[in-house]
Amino acid sequence: MPNSPSDRAAGDPYATVYDLAVIGAGCAGLAGAVTASERGLSVALLDTAGRIGGQFYRHPAPAVGAVRPEALHHDWSAFAGLRRRLQASDVVHLAGHHVWTVERQDGADARWAAHAVTGADGDGEHPVRVKARHVLFATGAYERQLPFPGWTLPGVVGAAGAQAMLKAGLVLPGRRVVVAGSGPLLLAVAASLATAGARVPAVIEAAGYLGYARRPAVLAADPLKLAEAVAHGAALLRHGVRLRTRSAVTQVHGTDRVEAVTVSRVDRDWRPVQGTGRRIACDALAVGHGLLPQTELATSLGCATRRTHDGTHALALDALQRTSVPGLWAAGETGGIGGAQLARVEGEIAGIAVAAQVRGEPGPAREGRMRELRRRRERMRAFAGAMAAVHAPGKGWADWLDDATEVCRCEEVPAGAVREAVDAYGARDARTVKLLTRAGMGWCQGRMCGAAVACLAAGEGTPSAPPSPERRPLAGPVPLGVLGALDPSEPSATPPEQAEQPDTDRPDGAVGPHD
Repeated sequence: MPNSPSDRAAGDPYATVYDLAVIGAGCAGLAGAVTASERGLSVALLDTAGRIGGQFYRHPAPAVGAVRPEALHHDWSAFAGLRRRLQASDVVHLAGHHVWTVERQDGADARWAAHAVTGADGDGEHPVRVKARHVLFATGAYERQLPFPGWTLPGVVGAAGAQAMLKAGLVLPGRRVVVAGSGPLLLAVAASLATAGARVPAVIEAAGYLGYARRPAVLAADPLKLAEAVAHGAALLRHGVRLRTRSAVTQVHGTDRVEAVTVSRVDRDWRPVQGTGRRIACDALAVGHGLLPQTELATSLGCATRRTHDGTHALALDALQRTSVPGLWAAGETGGIGGAQLARVEGEIAGIAVAAQVRGEPGPAREGRMRELRRRRERMRAFAGAMAAVHAPGKGWADWLDDATEVCRCEEVPAGAVREAVDAYGARDARTVKLLTRAGMGWCQGRMCGAAVACLAAGEGTPSAPPSPERRPLAGPVPLGVLGALDPSEPSATPPEQAEQPDTDRPDGAVGPHD
């Protein structure tokens, strides 16, 4: 995996002050970077991975020998077009760069500095700093997990994780895989696994699809999404995959590995209906309950957020993809989960808008291309809102848990300990539960357990939601040696205060975004 800049980078790429630094080389980041570059801006594109494409267009390394990687992707031609534009552009692609914080600069030239660690998975531990006048956050999302008994057994993987295994390594999580959770991603995952040769006994969807029927205007406004659903449905029918709605996996069985799952009917609040549990034999379970916007870098700088239809928190953006902090922009899943097509549109809008501001061009919103993009964005955002509302977790899912069920896998914190913190010690929020139980202090930094802990802390009669975004100085774990290697003489400034953001300062010197 490369851990150095593109060969086109002249001189030292870290000494350059770019017009725009784009963080994330997925759909939104690619579209934003190439659009801004084509309009004359100097652009640096930073990404954790060694290859562009993000999670959606994740594809095998050349060494894997995949003959047709596009066979596992929808709308591959759009990615191929972005890749060609990137290759023809002057964008400096900084692969293998793990950005752990963005800092405001006092200098008149560079307004922002993105701090990163280089190397595959950050193991190079070489700190670098990329300076820019504007920053575009295109950091994507991560998967929401709701725990249940047995979910820590080997063979249980995230639904998005199963798809990533297949796309990147041509590897199946098992031979007989149940796909479960909630959200349209499940259909895509099941179709991909079945097409690749896995036996998929069933897709278990906790929500019902009748919610879409109540929004016919929204569905009609985005026919491409309907076409995707039809294609996935046809693939499932072709492979004999059964779809069970209003159902959930409430227990996993096995000793050293998954051997079977119990599937129960659930009511509209996702509470299991007594006596409806049925076992399905399998050797793997791919499970996920939607996606959560990855906003840590932006919220650490005071960017405002909004509550989405499924209880998550996304960045609040204006019509030009600007955040509440001047000079900071965002596109794609950071502004709310909406899929690859929407991410590409928002990335292009941001690229046009940043270029207009840098070049001093008035009225980018009146440009014909911009008007078309904004119309498309509004249609797709409306569909995304409907999708989020239909698949929002019900407030009764916590009934799946017994006290021995691990909620925080990293720190091995069971549901009983979280309930004790709430009932016996008066914890009423995820942060207090974390301080009492260590839930969320592990390697994943709360990404796996954050939604579940927040729901349990609020009380099991309230809808589940991830913790509100807190202002933390670090967006990911970083070695202390990296912090010690930073040059203290570099000018920097404290980011602006954001109203109603919780104080996360701690006296214990912990180094990590979730304490």
